[in-house]
Amino acid sequence: MDVDDVDVAEEIKKLGSMDNSTAAAAALQAIIDAPAEGAQQIKRTELAIVEVSRIYSENGRTEDLKKLITSIRPFMTNISKAKGGKLFRLVLDRFLAIGDAQLVQVAVLNECIEWTKTGKRRFLRQSLEVMQASLHLKAKQYQECLAVSQPLVRELKRLDDKLQLVEVQLMESQAYYALSNYPRSRAALVSARTTANGVYCPPKLQAALDLQSGITHAQEHDFATSYSYFYEAFEGFDGTDLAKQAVSGLKYMLLCKIMMKRADDVPSIISGKTALKYSTGSDSSALDAMRAVATANLNRSLAEFEKALEDFKEELSDDVIIQSHVSEMYDTMLQNNLCRIVEPYSSIEIDHVAKLIKLDREVVENKLSQMILDKNLLGILDQGAGCLEIFEESNDDAAYAEAIDAIKNTGQVVEALYIKTQKLF
Repeated sequence: MDVDDVDVAEEIKKLGSMDNSTAAAAALQAIIDAPAEGAQQIKRTELAIVEVSRIYSENGRTEDLKKLITSIRPFMTNISKAKGGKLFRLVLDRFLAIGDAQLVQVAVLNECIEWTKTGKRRFLRQSLEVMQASLHLKAKQYQECLAVSQPLVRELKRLDDKLQLVEVQLMESQAYYALSNYPRSRAALVSARTTANGVYCPPKLQAALDLQSGITHAQEHDFATSYSYFYEAFEGFDGTDLAKQAVSGLKYMLLCKIMMKRADDVPSIISGKTALKYSTGSDSSALDAMRAVATANLNRSLAEFEKALEDFKEELSDDVIIQSHVSEMYDTMLQNNLCRIVEPYSSIEIDHVAKLIKLDREVVENKLSQMILDKNLLGILDQGAGCLEIFEESNDDAAYAEAIDAIKNTGQVVEALYIKTQKLF
């Protein structure tokens, strides 16, 4: 950077640091609106665009950022496509980061993509389409996300743009998972990880891949493998500035421990050195939620579990990943609670069980019937007396099993001899 460029940078920085942000933005906007003639004026305009977009973003001025995005398009012809694309993405990123005008953002992004098509800016268009897919994913518009990502994947494969390809395939996996299409979600994730092996992945992207891998394995009830992936994701996010994602990884780690029936490990993980900094502040509610669920599991208390779901609705019921396991956790809790109630008895009235567990008699009767059929409870339901009869667990008779095997083998020998005798006549 020569002396003139340093002077220009200092001038723009001085304008941007004015106490009155409105006046600063107006002064910078005047530079942008002026004709960009000569290298120095072009440099001044570039820096002014960066600085004024920062001011608009920090003050949440969505409409001004929208106008800025439209007004700087003619200036893009004065600089190289690579530099122009980088500058345009920076401004657009700041516009999308405000996050309080979803419909406006989608409309602006669609308009920008059409502009890139008209101007034959292919690489910039691809970057904007990645943003578009991400925006649809955040808005839970999963079909729209797939409609953008699928043709983009084919195009990126032809161009061998592996880094963006990994990002798009990851979003594809997340969208399919949200639509409960788990086989295609897993296939997209495998493709993303395979592509990632051939290129350097930034820590944030690698952590996101690990997080999605953990989610996929958890859906398949492989909680041991899932825990390992969530741990890797947590460490990856912990090393960056993405505290919210780090808390998500930690929360899912605790979920895996609970699902593996090792809820007693939860307090030690939360109080560990790495996780301790997340146990206070705005993100602590997620860990408090998992601690409450773990305590309910240890106490085999359905009432405590339901209270945890009510107290931490946003952290538990509103989380798509946790929600997919909530019904299973509730079923397990109900089963554990019923076992705790009936285990001291050899015979107990179903009405009394329903009263103790504070559920309808029909619900309790159906669940006890299911437990007996699944062989989780040894007993029968005497519907005439309205009682549950519980049997003592007996050891298997080894002689009986051996006798059955001997009869089976003898039958096979007799059958074979009969077939041979038939061939003689």
